[in-house]
Amino acid sequence: MELLRVSAFWCGTILFGSVLLEQMGPSSMNMLKLKRLCKFCDVESTSCAGTGSCMADCSITSICPHPEDVCVSIWRKKDDNVTIDTICHNPAHKLHGLVLEDYNNSKCEMRERNGMGSQFFICSCSEDECNNHVFFTPYSLDPQVVSVILVSLVPLLVLAMLVITSFYWYRIYHQRHAGAKRKKTPLDFSDARAIMMDDDGSDSSSTHANNLNHNTELLPIELDAQVGKGRFAEVYKAKLKQGATGAGEPFETVAVKIFADEEYASWKNEKDIFSDADLRHENVLHFLTAEERKVEKQYWLITAYHPRGNLQEYLTRHVISWDDLWALGGSLARGVAHLHSDHTLCGRYKVPIVHRDIKSSNILVKGDLTCVLCDFGLGLRLDNSLSVDELANSGQVGTARYMAPEVLESRINLENIESFKQTDVYSMALVLWEITSRCNAIGEVKDYEPPFGKVREHPCVESMKDSVLRDRGRPEIPSSWINHPGIQVVCGTIDECWDHDPEARLTAQCVREHPCVESMKDSVLRDRGRPEIPSSWINHPGIQVVCGTIDECWDHDPEARLTAQCVAERFNDMEHPDKLSERSNSEEKIPQDISVTEFEEIEKKEVCLRNYNAPAEEAENYNQPSS
Repeated sequence: MELLRVSAFWCGTILFGSVLLEQMGPSSMNMLKLKRLCKFCDVESTSCAGTGSCMADCSITSICPHPEDVCVSIWRKKDDNVTIDTICHNPAHKLHGLVLEDYNNSKCEMRERNGMGSQFFICSCSEDECNNHVFFTPYSLDPQVVSVILVSLVPLLVLAMLVITSFYWYRIYHQRHAGAKRKKTPLDFSDARAIMMDDDGSDSSSTHANNLNHNTELLPIELDAQVGKGRFAEVYKAKLKQGATGAGEPFETVAVKIFADEEYASWKNEKDIFSDADLRHENVLHFLTAEERKVEKQYWLITAYHPRGNLQEYLTRHVISWDDLWALGGSLARGVAHLHSDHTLCGRYKVPIVHRDIKSSNILVKGDLTCVLCDFGLGLRLDNSLSVDELANSGQVGTARYMAPEVLESRINLENIESFKQTDVYSMALVLWEITSRCNAIGEVKDYEPPFGKVREHPCVESMKDSVLRDRGRPEIPSSWINHPGIQVVCGTIDECWDHDPEARLTAQCVREHPCVESMKDSVLRDRGRPEIPSSWINHPGIQVVCGTIDECWDHDPEARLTAQCVAERFNDMEHPDKLSERSNSEEKIPQDISVTEFEEIEKKEVCLRNYNAPAEEAENYNQPSS
C-alpha cells in the first residue's frame, strides 16, 4: 500500500512539471540553458605570429553572461605591436561592425578582415574555452560567392570556346584552300647557288613566303644536293613537299642554308636581318623562314632557290655582253643602295644595313641576269641606338681580298655610320671590275681572275695590306677598256668607288643613279659639254632642222631655250618639205648686219607667233565660202 502511494506521488509530480514547462514557453527554456565558459582577457600582447596555430595564453576563464554568447578571439597587428583579446559575445549582434558567421565551429579558425585600420583576424566558436587555441588559415571565399563567380564566368567561357573553335576551323579551311591553290599554280624560285633551281623558274611570291614564315612546326623538306659551302654554313638544294595529289609538281625547289650548332650566333644575326620586312627588294635574296632543328642540332635558313649559281661561278663560265654588264652591275648597285638607304621605295623609314662581306661569291645571278645579294652573316643594322663601343666591337670582318683600306688597318671612323657604308662601296667596286673584265665590249677578254689575282688564292690581311696600303694598288684597268663609251663611264665609276679616301668615294645611291650628279657637273657645268653633232648630220634638210632645234633646247641659259610649243611647231613643219625649203631660203637671206645669234632670237619669236596665230588662220579659212 505504501509502494502504491509513492508511485502515485512521482507520477503526479512529473505530470505537474510537464504542464508547468509548457506554460512557461521557450523564453523560460533559455533560462535553463547552461552558460558557456570562455577565455576572457582584455587586449594584451601575444607571441602569436599570425600563421599556423597558437595559444592565446589567457589565464582568466569566465562564465558568459548570456546563454547565447559564444567565445571570440581577436588578433591585431599594427606596425610592430601584436595583440590578442578573448571575449564572450552574442552572435546576433555585430562586433566591431562585423557579423560572426563561424560561431557554430568547434575550433576558433581565424579569418582576416580588411578595412579595420590594421592587420585584423577574428574567430568565434561554441565550445567551452575554444577561443584559447586559435588557428590561422588563408582567407577563403564564401561558397555562395564562389557560386556567383562561376555562374558569371560560364557565358564568357562558352563564348571563348566558340571563338577559339571558329578560328581553328577557319585556319584549317584557309590552309587547305591555300594548299589547293598552290597545287594549281606551282611557284618557282628564280635563281642561285647559295641557292639554285631550273632555268625556267621565276621568283617566289611574297604571299608564298608569308605562308611559309611559320613558327610552330617544321616544314616538310627533303635535302637534295649540296650546292655551296662557306665559313659558317653549307647550302643545299632541297624539295619543299606540297602533297602528292593535285595538278603540278608535288614539291617546290628551295635552298636551305644549314648552320652547325656552334655557329648559332651567325645564324641568328642573318635570321634577324632577313626577318626585317623592309629588307624585301628584288635585288636581295628572298627569305622564306628560319628553323631550329633541335634533333639534328642544326639551324636552318630557307630561301628562294636560283638557277645560275653565284656571280663568281657565272663569270668564270661565261663571257658577257654590254647589256649583260649593264643588267648585272645596275642590279648590284640597286641592291646595295637599298641596304644602305634609310627609307623604303614607298618612302617609309627603315634601318640602314651594311653587308660587310660583299664579294662575287656572295652575289647570286637570277634568270634575267640580274643580281641578288645574299649571305648576311656579317651584316650590321646601323640603328641609331648603337653606341660607339658596340660599333667598335663589330671587329675587322669580311674577306681580306675585298677589304677596304680603312678596314685592313682598323681605322674606321666609328663616330660616323656612313663609314661602314663606304667599306661596302669599295667592295662593290671590285665586283664591278670583275664583271667588266668579262665583258666582250672591252675587246680581248681574258680568263676570269679575281681582283688582285696575282695575290695568292686566299690572301691574309697582312698580304693585302702590302698591296692595298703600302703600294696603293688596285686591279688594272687597261686603256683598251675605255674605247667603249659605256665601259668608260663604268671604269670612271669604279675608280671613284675604290678611292683610298673613304669620304671621296661615291655612295651606292649615286652609283645606282649612274652617272651621278657630281660627275655630270664636271661635264655639263665646268666643261659646258654637250653630245657631239657631227657635220655630216646636217646634209639632210630635216636633220638640219632637228639639230638646230636640239642646239637651241640645250642652251646653257634657261631663258634662251625654246619652249615645248615651239619645238612642236617645228616638227609640224617637217611634215611638209616645201616649208623646209622655205626655211632654207629664208636662212640664206640673213642680213649681213644681223648676227647669227640675233637672227636665231628673231626666228624663235616668229615661230612662236606663227604657232600662236595658227588656230585663228585655220578658223578664217574654214569660214570662207568655197569657190
